[in-house]
Amino acid sequence: MHTSRLAGVMAIGEAVYTAAEALDRIARKKLKPVPIRRGATLRPGVDTPLWRALATAILPLLRRRGAKARLARELGLHRSRITEYFVNQAAMPDAERTLQLLDWYRRQRIQVAAKRTKG
Repeated sequence: MHTSRLAGVMAIGEAVYTAAEALDRIARKKLKPVPIRRGATLRPGVDTPLWRALATAILPLLRRRGAKARLARELGLHRSRITEYFVNQAAMPDAERTLQLLDWYRRQRIQVAAKRTKG
């Protein structure tokens, strides 16, 4: 009795797996990434997973009052540009500002860790 139930469940599982593989093949064909022209400017999105990860990591550090303005001053940008980068994720900084941003992020993480060990 249990063997026939198990066989039925296995058959359903195999059918679902086969259907999933077929859908995966179809999706991969339809969702092929559009090749980026050599030298073209990247825009935030699916093609920039590292930028999205960095923006997601930095966003909580910008929640305190004045944090965006301080970061904008440090990077030499207008505060609205910081919003475009991290809240709207509609733009990305140039390479030099990205390196400055990584350094700022590192320093912020050190400050947060120091506050945790103190209090």
